[in-house]
Amino acid sequence: MREVLLPELAESVVEGEILKWLVGEGESVALEQPLCEVMTDKVTVELPSPVAGVLQKRLAKEGDVVPVHAPIALIDEAAEAAGRGGESPAPSAVPETNSELPVQAEEERSQMTGDADTGSIVEAGHVAASADDDASLFKAFTSDEAVRVQGLGTRGGETATLSLPVQTPAPTRNAGRVPAVPAARRLARELGVDLAQVRGSGPNGRIRLEDVSAHAQTAPAQQTSAAPPPAPAPPAPVSAPASPPPTPATKGGGFPVPPPQYRTPKGYEHLEERVPLRGMRRAISSQMQASHLYTVRTLTVDEVNLSKLVEFRSRVKDEAQAAGVRLSYLPFIFKAVAAALRKYPSLNSSYDEATGEIVLKRYYNLGMAVATEAGLTVPVLRDVNTRSVFELAGQVTDLASRAQAGKLTPDDMAGSTFSVTNIGSIGALFSFPIINVPDAAILGVHSIQKRPIVNERDEIEVAHMMYLSLSFDHRLVDGAEAARFCKEVIRLLENPDRLLLEAI
Repeated sequence: MREVLLPELAESVVEGEILKWLVGEGESVALEQPLCEVMTDKVTVELPSPVAGVLQKRLAKEGDVVPVHAPIALIDEAAEAAGRGGESPAPSAVPETNSELPVQAEEERSQMTGDADTGSIVEAGHVAASADDDASLFKAFTSDEAVRVQGLGTRGGETATLSLPVQTPAPTRNAGRVPAVPAARRLARELGVDLAQVRGSGPNGRIRLEDVSAHAQTAPAQQTSAAPPPAPAPPAPVSAPASPPPTPATKGGGFPVPPPQYRTPKGYEHLEERVPLRGMRRAISSQMQASHLYTVRTLTVDEVNLSKLVEFRSRVKDEAQAAGVRLSYLPFIFKAVAAALRKYPSLNSSYDEATGEIVLKRYYNLGMAVATEAGLTVPVLRDVNTRSVFELAGQVTDLASRAQAGKLTPDDMAGSTFSVTNIGSIGALFSFPIINVPDAAILGVHSIQKRPIVNERDEIEVAHMMYLSLSFDHRLVDGAEAARFCKEVIRLLENPDRLLLEAI
């Protein structure tokens, strides 16, 4: 019997959602034949079979989110070999339940599935979700697997939070840095919790936010052991700050706060429709939650006079069309952004939460937000600083068309250093874009509108004006530098000749 594991479909991908099974249990499967469709990071791929045989059992259901290297199916190679010898597989070869699986293998599968996430449980078509510090929200499990998830249980169709017992020994870890997510490290520092004493529920014993919260609640003595002796009167820790942090996992300002439980108003049940959060929408939700948790988002707004650029584009539009290129304003904006990023590198950076380092990037891969029928996706234009305007125009058209057709690859979506979202393409005047983590910033460009302005000669004239809204992570970028970056983008867009001369 061969276990089929979810492979690493792309760098940094840690999980995938089973969208659709293409082979049924008991059916023969050939080598490299597609087994199922898997979505990861908003990209859908077909997973080929690593061997030929008979698909004996699906270990993951459609809609389940499983971690990389977790088993998703069992294939009987011997049954295929018997079939090649002229014998059909015996019906008894297909196990009806999990009882024929080795106990050890079943326990390992349970542990791996449980480590995938403690964020959500899908039961009877209803989704119960809780925020995960890894920003991997709304992970789906079957109800029998859900009760094995570390820290969560189900009873009567409702989700219940379980506390980890303090006497449970911490898992054995390799010497060195204790594996933990950044938010868990931050909370542990605030509460005075020793991470070495916390039992991690994530993959390979990785400590999550709820692990620190549970440990802090069940082991208060450990939290205050390192604090100075309390004052003689009340037995409260002397080292507590003037405004002590709220108790974790409590309402009224606690951190983390359990998600609110939605309840249908009485009498309106027949007017509601429940749709599981899956596929593209689940991936978008996860990315937005990550942006909310791991950036300090701030906004700066400016406007640019595109009158010269509008005139320049109209002059070269026919030339671009003759070259087979559809020339929009985006290629000019990308060129201006790349040139400005070279001058203000903090906006072309990321923060490595694990090491506490700012990563300054000397390459310019710009994400381009594209709205599709399935949802928002952000393919990447690579090495923008080395491309001509016509080359960028061709890339913009290619990526946008493949995004609309759902034919983007994982490589098309990876490696952005800064992002641009064109809200103006649908007529929006102004927006507050969400940062595409791990980027440090995103620029929103809006609709071009004719407005009266006062020129340098104090004359009123009509100009083609556009708002720019720059969202940036204030941990990495100061407000003054963000404003100067916008001014540099404006200078280049308002003077297309300078853009072509300087943006190399």
